[in-house]
Amino acid sequence: MIPPYRPEPLSDFRNPAVTAAFEQALAAVKTQLGKRYPMIIAGRRVESGESIVSVNPSQPDQVVGYAARGGVAEAEAAVQAALAAFPAWADTPADVRARILFKAAAIMRRRRHELSAWMCHEVGKNWAEADADTAEAIDFLEYYGRQMLKLAAPQPLTPYPGEENHLYYRPLGVGVVHSPFNFPLAILTGMTAAAIVTGNTVVVKPSTEAPVIAAKLFEILEEAGLPAGVANLLYADPVEMGDYLTTHKEVRFINFTGSRQVGCHIYELAAKVQPGQVFLRRVIAEMGGKDAIIVDGTADLDEAAAGIVTSAFGFSGQKCSACSRAVVTADVYDQVLEKVVARTRALKVGPATEKDTDVGPVAAERFQKKILEYIEIGKAEGRLVLGGNALPGGYYVEPTIFADVAPTARIAQEEIFGPVLAFIKARDFDDALRIANNTPYGLTGSVYSRSRENLEQARRRFRVGNLYFNRKSTGAIVGVHPFGGFNMSGTDSKAGGPDYLLLFTQAQAVSEKL
Repeated sequence: MIPPYRPEPLSDFRNPAVTAAFEQALAAVKTQLGKRYPMIIAGRRVESGESIVSVNPSQPDQVVGYAARGGVAEAEAAVQAALAAFPAWADTPADVRARILFKAAAIMRRRRHELSAWMCHEVGKNWAEADADTAEAIDFLEYYGRQMLKLAAPQPLTPYPGEENHLYYRPLGVGVVHSPFNFPLAILTGMTAAAIVTGNTVVVKPSTEAPVIAAKLFEILEEAGLPAGVANLLYADPVEMGDYLTTHKEVRFINFTGSRQVGCHIYELAAKVQPGQVFLRRVIAEMGGKDAIIVDGTADLDEAAAGIVTSAFGFSGQKCSACSRAVVTADVYDQVLEKVVARTRALKVGPATEKDTDVGPVAAERFQKKILEYIEIGKAEGRLVLGGNALPGGYYVEPTIFADVAPTARIAQEEIFGPVLAFIKARDFDDALRIANNTPYGLTGSVYSRSRENLEQARRRFRVGNLYFNRKSTGAIVGVHPFGGFNMSGTDSKAGGPDYLLLFTQAQAVSEKL
């Protein structure tokens, strides 16, 4: 009997034994840096003459790994491999597919610190952020396996005299998974697991910033017994090969997490029916946010300040759920700003592999440049009260706070995806809600208040997919906080929720006259 789903506990780094184990994992990973990783198509390792180079953003002269870069030939081979594997995999009983996910979760649990250590090196996650990423990946495997068993069970239908009626959830076919760099194991695992446990086959194209951790996931899936061709690993240019895969006449769904610009482009391309295409392609998209935390005069201001700092600067603000706007009512604005600045000033910026690092680097040089450009914009749009500089040694950006920012300013409207926080003063709570809702996005939001009236007003009017009261805006837990947003934040797919697997299936009703 399968026990009920429970979220994976986080590692307690206050425990010396846990710390020692993590340090051993970091040391072990360091001895494996610089290896080459081929693509995996139909279960075979596929090489190429070109490479995607993954570097350590804490130390950019350190190569984490080389991934074989594919082109049209490899993309086509991956689609054909998925297409060939689909019939047998679709006919594989749901409990067998789920058991592969459970086995993968067990392997991942055994390799937990190693996987986290790879993320410290490859994308600059500090210990706690990397550990949470791995824990979430385990959660996705455990949760989606159980959800598939529910979908495969007899579905309740209204009885009708003289007929026997059943409802089945059938897989769609071949899909493409575009995963991001910021949760390079968790989101990659969740997007892939949901697609394959429902009986689909996939081409997985991970972020070019995180090819090595993707290879580690494929090692785990192979060890867990996933048949060849069910999941195919393609390292490729995100634009060129992304368009090729999105418009392929055999690709029935696109599962995408990334920027609004790319998501909208995929959505538009996917809508066009190609010659020979006999279906309407489905798009599951999560496209970012411009998330706000509202604080009113009744709130616990210390708790609010702690939540703002954690939400804004965890993983250097590179989360779609990160707080990039603090919207504070005028009566406590100066107090909250002062508390947030003091807490932020105490954060340690440094290499992600060091235990006491609070804020590591951003994941790539191009991200650092973009963030610094926004900081220059912010200097003309608000009052710089903290940070604002790059730091030497890696792709570091100081945690940066701008005060007195207008709600319509670019740094209050556009997703920066870095450690930049805009403080906005609201006249009252109604004004704070108006400001919070005034962006094209609608992913997460938080309200710190002791007023039941204000909380209930926010419950009705704060238009975000994930709304939190008196807690931070980051850290959604699989099965606890189904995750996805409104408006330009995507299709509100609610990853980690009970409806998510339905997006990868089509329902078939079968009726037999008795």
